Amino acid sequence: EQKRRPTPYIQGLPWTTDEPECLLKPSVKESTRPIDLKLHSDIRAIDRAEFDQQVAEKMNFIEQLKLERERQQKLEEEEEIKRLRKELIPKAQPMPYFDRPFVPRRSMKHPTIPREPKFHMPQHKKVKCLLSWNDMDPYSSYLN
Repeated sequence: EQKRRPTPYIQGLPWTTDEPECLLKPSVKESTRPIDLKLHSDIRAIDRAEFDQQVAEKMNFIEQLKLERERQQKLEEEEEIKRLRKELIPKAQPMPYFDRPFVPRRSMKHPTIPREPKFHMPQHKKVKCLLSWNDMDPYSSYLN
């Protein structure tokens, strides 16, 4: 059946001398400006930078205090060494007076009275053993 049907003839649009209508373009809108985005990561990065700066300042301050303490301690040690060296300068002993000769005298203290050492133990601290070794053996009852 298809072979029997004639192929339809396709015709184009007719040629016209009329100019096509100029379609008016819609007025151009102003281009939209994007809103500045504030990402949480950017805000956090700024806060972290400030925090890191504060930590660095604090560490520098602590380091300065530590250096100052060490310097102060070093100065104190040097002063102590100077003072000790001044004190340790050997000084001459005063000359004895030879116009009054030394006369030894007898001591006024009483002599020490010797005592016997106490090597024995008191009676209440002695341990009395009433049982024999055979009575203390736990396995001896099984043997009898």
